[in-house]
Amino acid sequence: ETEQDPNYKELLRQRSFLGWTLSLIMMVIYFGFILLVAYAPKFLGMRLGTGVMTIGIPIGLFVIVSAFVLTGVYVNRANAKYDVLIRRIVEGYRS
Repeated sequence: ETEQDPNYKELLRQRSFLGWTLSLIMMVIYFGFILLVAYAPKFLGMRLGTGVMTIGIPIGLFVIVSAFVLTGVYVNRANAKYDVLIRRIVEGYRS
């Protein structure tokens, strides 16, 4: 059975660990931003230089970009490691 395959168990373990880790990182970033909005709006509203840009704009952009970066980390890991484990699992059932 697939559930007994050591490659399958390793795939589940690695994928679960990475998924939870990246989710936790994103939650810290997101809720950190929300807490800043709630408790430090004056800080976020401070101007950067003489223009109209405030500190909140790059911080908000960081939140958005970090979601894409963390997704890229997961996809990279999936292509590099998880696909190899999946191939091993499939090949084990073909033979």
